[in-house]
Amino acid sequence: MIIQYWLVKSEPDAYAWSQFVKDKRTAWTGVRNYQARLHLKAMRKGDLVLFYESVTTKAVVGRATVSKTAFPDTTADEDGWVAVELKADRPLPQPVTLAAIKAVPALQEIGLLRQSRLSVVPLSAADYARIVALG
Repeated sequence: MIIQYWLVKSEPDAYAWSQFVKDKRTAWTGVRNYQARLHLKAMRKGDLVLFYESVTTKAVVGRATVSKTAFPDTTADEDGWVAVELKADRPLPQPVTLAAIKAVPALQEIGLLRQSRLSVVPLSAADYARIVALG
């Protein structure tokens, strides 16, 4: 099986990394962007995920794993929206700020920077490794 790599974003006021760690697992619900929905549908069990806290923190703070593939999002008012289950793995030794990511030339094309409004974006294995190394 080939591992895929992803970055998910959450506002700390809505769902913080600290809460995710307490919960151990969470259904990644509430995504209402068509492109992000396609990314959720592409996620496979065992894929690796970076957790980015947006708005106030603006940093990648932890690692997670996809523990359950796409299923209907029970928070949606219409059919077709999906969620995945994520399992919290571990925090990064230090948060990787948005400014730190922007300072790395090799990371200039990642979805976090190019499509900043998306809450779920794919990463290459190299980009995932670069971000983890920064932390």
